[in-house]
Amino acid sequence: MQLTPETDYVLKSIQANDIHFIRLWFTDVLGSLKSFAVTPSEIESAFEEGMGFDGSSIEGFSRIQESDMLAYPEASTFQTLPWRPQIKGVARMFCDIKTPDGQPFEGDPRYALKRLLQKAAKLGFTLNVGPELEFFYFDSPTSTNLLDNGGYFDLTPLDLASDIRRDTVLSLEHMGIPVEYSHHEVAPSQHEIDLRYDDALSMADAVMTYRLVVKEVAMQHGAYATFMPKPLADQNGNGMHVHQSLFTDDGENAFFDADDPQGYNLSALAKHYIAGILKYAPEFTAVTNQFVNSYKRLIPGYEAPVYVTWARRNRSALVRLPLYKPGKESATRIEVRSPDPACNPYLVFAVMLGAGLAGIEEELELPEEFTSNAFALTREDLREQKIQLLPTSLAEAIELFEGSQLMREVLGEHIHSFFVRNKRAEWEAYNADVSQWELKRYLSVL
Repeated sequence: MQLTPETDYVLKSIQANDIHFIRLWFTDVLGSLKSFAVTPSEIESAFEEGMGFDGSSIEGFSRIQESDMLAYPEASTFQTLPWRPQIKGVARMFCDIKTPDGQPFEGDPRYALKRLLQKAAKLGFTLNVGPELEFFYFDSPTSTNLLDNGGYFDLTPLDLASDIRRDTVLSLEHMGIPVEYSHHEVAPSQHEIDLRYDDALSMADAVMTYRLVVKEVAMQHGAYATFMPKPLADQNGNGMHVHQSLFTDDGENAFFDADDPQGYNLSALAKHYIAGILKYAPEFTAVTNQFVNSYKRLIPGYEAPVYVTWARRNRSALVRLPLYKPGKESATRIEVRSPDPACNPYLVFAVMLGAGLAGIEEELELPEEFTSNAFALTREDLREQKIQLLPTSLAEAIELFEGSQLMREVLGEHIHSFFVRNKRAEWEAYNADVSQWELKRYLSVL
């Protein structure tokens, strides 16, 4: 095997750091992290020939008669796992999934994102993203007992949650994932750790790592971390606001225009991109909010963006233009506020980029900025102002997603059709269940 600088670095790092197990990571279509371990003696072969596994056992992958798949580790993603022992340690690499004939597998979410990024690259753009993931700490996986009663940005006395968050940040940085902010969120026992922006593929890998690190560190402290969109009925849910911008090959921010006649400092391209997000958001909501529980968060009254609008400072809008540093080119970006952190980040970044590029290609006009507090508007107000809402249930979201030609093109027929089947089955199972709410409300009176 002819070693590249990256593969040579991996082999030397394995030896220098006493690594005895290398976990090969990839995700299924729903965004669940999958892994199997190989020993150092297999790594050169893995780089050159891939490692075989049964794809028919992975959600959304292949049928039983087409089950053979190969995982090819990407050397640039090599990192040691800080929560594992330092002696005879463990490392990980993300993989690209291919078929036995060496072709990219259409059901691989990482490949779906790569395909969209290649399309952007041909137009001269790189997508940079910076997600803000929220999560709750509870005392176990079977209860919602809180670890603290803090609120937004509260500096609480030193408690278990403070130590967990600290150790999580240190673990992320150990794995080469820069952290910008960490703080307490609005709801009790709700926290947020924001990652510094990066290119979309690296960030999707980082999000998958982030979710595992958060859970692993919490478990080490005897607690449980959850990214469930809405675990507490009377509190805000967990969101994953995604900041994003397109940069040109020469490093300039394609969203910035100091001479914007409307005074937004937005380029015409950025306005088309936002218009594309707004037009196609109802169609991609099934991906950004993929579970029945996701729609318990997307309701008025809990600061969740359910209105298909855009604004600058207004956090009731779906798309926001942050103004922390007005007029600064590198800080010019948009923030899409609807995704939740239980999503598949590869697919979420792909569908948002696909919608934005469609807006550019179609030269869509940016609607008027929404400056009212949408949370205070009645349904009659919304109808009068012709403000569209995001889907209110998984069933509605799936209908829009299934009928979307753009989503079919962005994700490919394999992922699109599996997603529809899987989510429709989830909705039917949910509909068939008799909840405690129904029993409490109806059993004694009907």
